[in-house]
Amino acid sequence: MKKSLLIIGLLLVTIGAMAQRDALYSQFMFNRLVINPGYTGSRDMLTMTLLNRYQWVGFGDGAPQTLTFSAHTPLRNENVALGMYVYADQSGPFTDVGFMGNYAYRVRLFNGILSLGLQAGFNQVNVDWDAVQVRDQDDPVTLSRPKNKIQPDANFGVYYYTRNYYLGVSSKQLFESQYGKVDFEDGLTTYATLARHFYGIAGLALPITDRVVFRPGMMFKYTANAPLNVDLNASFLFNDVLWLGASYRTNKNAITSKNAIVLMVELNLTENWRLGYSYDSYLTEMKTHSQGSHEIMISYDLSVFKPRLLTPRYF
Repeated sequence: MKKSLLIIGLLLVTIGAMAQRDALYSQFMFNRLVINPGYTGSRDMLTMTLLNRYQWVGFGDGAPQTLTFSAHTPLRNENVALGMYVYADQSGPFTDVGFMGNYAYRVRLFNGILSLGLQAGFNQVNVDWDAVQVRDQDDPVTLSRPKNKIQPDANFGVYYYTRNYYLGVSSKQLFESQYGKVDFEDGLTTYATLARHFYGIAGLALPITDRVVFRPGMMFKYTANAPLNVDLNASFLFNDVLWLGASYRTNKNAITSKNAIVLMVELNLTENWRLGYSYDSYLTEMKTHSQGSHEIMISYDLSVFKPRLLTPRYF
């Protein structure tokens, strides 16, 4: 019970003037579509990915869980790619669901491809007020139990990639939609605003031998009035089948620090199927309350408009 109340307390601080609430992904290198819409179609195949994240396992009821499904593909016109993703993110009494459609326009530049991507769709954040215990029973915000409507949203990204490296920048929640609006009798109004997030990603593949490839990568996330968060990753590919890697993450907000070490593995099961798993071990006070976080990813590639390339895919 105490852990459940602690989770709710940690999450309720986001219901302020600006709310930072973008879902966390440890396997960001395998899930870049939800971070940067410019990634759309970059694998030159129809790629479908399902990812499920269980965060703060053992923390108690209300620990965050995220489920994401994405699909994207280039068209016969190689300059155009389309995609989509849907997600459901639950944290304590909050449930965030949404759908985003992707469009990317791609041009060849130097030895790679430059892609400009746009995502547009909607999301809805709801609060299960029955799960919230408040001290002040006369608080007008909790008494009104504001209902959140479906809100439009949009993301934009620029992504450049070659066979051996990639880099990109993106901005999410461009509309900074308002949620939980309450009008008081004295004419004042309170509401939460989804904060705009800025991302940067980069990575490269360095063949060491014919059977081993080294792949370092990084991601940073910035939100106004919040610390810069960074993921640093290093992994090795063995025999074009097995990826083994680790990440170090700084993950801070206004009240907590959840720095973590992430261990991950990915298997190329067949030419079409990939399976990934990661485990987060926290380095701060979170480790005394949690057994870590688990993330499972499964992905399927299908050649639709042109034959499958024989060269290995590092990204």
